[in-house]
Amino acid sequence: MSAGLVAQYGGEIATLTIEHLWLAGAAVLSATAVAVPAGVWLARSPRWARPVIGLANILQTIPSLAMFGFLLPLPWLGEHAARIAIVALSAYALLPILRNTYAGIRGIDRSIIEVSCALGLTDAQRLFKVELPLAAPFILAGLRTATVTSIGIATIAAAVGAGGLGELIFRGVASVDNRLVLAGAIPAALLALAADAALGQLERWFKVPA
Repeated sequence: MSAGLVAQYGGEIATLTIEHLWLAGAAVLSATAVAVPAGVWLARSPRWARPVIGLANILQTIPSLAMFGFLLPLPWLGEHAARIAIVALSAYALLPILRNTYAGIRGIDRSIIEVSCALGLTDAQRLFKVELPLAAPFILAGLRTATVTSIGIATIAAAVGAGGLGELIFRGVASVDNRLVLAGAIPAALLALAADAALGQLERWFKVPA
């Protein structure tokens, strides 16, 4: 971005960046709160894995504008644009976190589970002291994908008036002003790159040395 563009839209870019982070962050946290427990449950009840992960996969295939459109008529969401955006973004963030949580826990060596049972650990102790720590790199990889996806799709939230950097992009497209488009697109791309790098580093910290 040029210095002139930053000088002209700097304040607005900062405000919209905060809104963008709020939408994407709230969506990822909501998806994590649902997907991690669901992934643990699926690892305990694998017969449900195919239909549940399949449903999450179907949500992932719905075009983003269509997803926002489906949510608009709902009485408890339609009047609150931010809620619509968070629910839609949460739906897109579910699949990678759910799938990786399930795969991470199911992929733990059975001998480790048997040893933890032999030591007398309860189900809860085994989950929090053995399974989740060992599955953490997989879960973080899913969280990383979900976060980058949410930051990217959050630009569409402006279509329903939820704010974020997409406002600048939509205004730029409507006025055929490439400078406005860049003012929204570049910060959104930088946010996605920063989130990917930070979560990638966290993921590497949790990996168990071979």
